[in-house]
Amino acid sequence: MDTVRITKQFTFETGHALFGYDGKCRNVHGHSYKLSVTVIGQPISDADHVKNGMVMDFGDLKAIVKREIVDVFDHATVFNKNTPHVHLARTLQNEGHNVLLVDYQPTSECMVVDFAKTIAANLPEHIQLFSVKLQETETAFAEWVATDNSK
Repeated sequence: MDTVRITKQFTFETGHALFGYDGKCRNVHGHSYKLSVTVIGQPISDADHVKNGMVMDFGDLKAIVKREIVDVFDHATVFNKNTPHVHLARTLQNEGHNVLLVDYQPTSECMVVDFAKTIAANLPEHIQLFSVKLQETETAFAEWVATDNSK
């Protein structure tokens, strides 16, 4: 049986600030992120199976990524939990804003690693995560690829 990769794309809006950064991104700002999630596996070859011919139902992949990533990060503001912006974060939270305090610098690079780990942990056993690409702007993105991270 042939191995096939399938990709599902998502969009969401998120704000962030980079603690300790020496450029404009130290200020609170936002991006219209584009997220591409690619999984790899063998298409089901059972003619009696409702998902015959599929590596994974795109709807099932969508449900995982939407629940674990998009619904969490969309229209949220993300700060490193060790940032001096914590006072601002708490004020925003107290006023009902969606604020996430994470254990990492909320760069595209660190976010894509977080997303990859989260998605991989929620996939069915027979499906492997191949790559996750997080596009921050039209010309800038970070990509996590499984083969780069296997020991």
